[in-house]
Amino acid sequence: MANIKDVARLAGVGLGTASRVVSGKGSVSPATLERVKKAIAELDFRPSHAARSLLSGTSQMIGVYIPVLKGTFYTPILQSIDTALRAAGLHMVVAFGVGSGDARRQAIEGIDFLMERGCDGLVLLTNLLTDDDIAALGPKQSRVVVLGHSIESIPGQCFSADHTQGGIAAARALLEQRHRKIAVIAGPSTSPDNVERIAGFMGELERSGIATDKMWVAESDFSPQGGWDAAAELVASGHKFTALFCANDEMAVGALSYFQDVGLAVPGDVSVLGYDDTPSAQFSAPRLTSVHIPWRDVTLSGLNALLNRCYGSAHPVAREFPISVTVRASLGKPARRRAE
Repeated sequence: MANIKDVARLAGVGLGTASRVVSGKGSVSPATLERVKKAIAELDFRPSHAARSLLSGTSQMIGVYIPVLKGTFYTPILQSIDTALRAAGLHMVVAFGVGSGDARRQAIEGIDFLMERGCDGLVLLTNLLTDDDIAALGPKQSRVVVLGHSIESIPGQCFSADHTQGGIAAARALLEQRHRKIAVIAGPSTSPDNVERIAGFMGELERSGIATDKMWVAESDFSPQGGWDAAAELVASGHKFTALFCANDEMAVGALSYFQDVGLAVPGDVSVLGYDDTPSAQFSAPRLTSVHIPWRDVTLSGLNALLNRCYGSAHPVAREFPISVTVRASLGKPARRRAE
């Protein structure tokens, strides 16, 4: 396999000149550029990742930490990141939570794993890190962005939609269909973005005259199984409800499945509303109405900001991410017999 020395020798130039052509950095005369390009083509020279890193002085790798490698939430985010990085000639390295420690310890170990591999910057999808954890990164904390969560010490490096507004949008979607007897399956109370969306949801219901202290509310874990189990508890409780709001789509899909299993028609008997508008919402049965969080825009803005920090580029970065509700078949007006 040809190397950069072979290219320089065939082109009749110095190694430094050949390197400048390959890396695209530094100036060379048009004639020299043409000779080096001709040598590259003749030798079918393709610089290895190690060679590119040596020429550029960077690893050309961006690390991404996610808590779990499953479900439909993280997959589109990883796909967006990988597509953008490949287009820029860069590479993605992924770490996720493993080991016997708690979730915060797993996140810290995942970050250590990525840093040990020489990643130029990190994209973090975790809401468990503290200001002290960020400070422990030392100078490298300037090459970190956080998606879906805000950390006080690095607010300019955090990118998230307004989940309070997301909760308000969810409540309005149900109120517009005249639902008043509403149940809720919330996510973990340790998740700040879950707390925000539930607070927004409950606040909007209270402003509409609904006594939220009398509502049926359960805390679950954002998983389909958690949605199934909570829906089973809801039905077993005998609590009257015409609509169910789930704090993410995966729990909503689990609830839909349980309702189908026990003969409750959606939306004929009850309406179900999810949150995030992930691919699972498009293909559930019935198709799930969901609060649309523009995660692709959030992700790419955060990634662009990181690339600008790491490589001095000027990619566009947005800070506002409009929220909407994608209406599908799972939402309808209250069934008369259940409303009564």
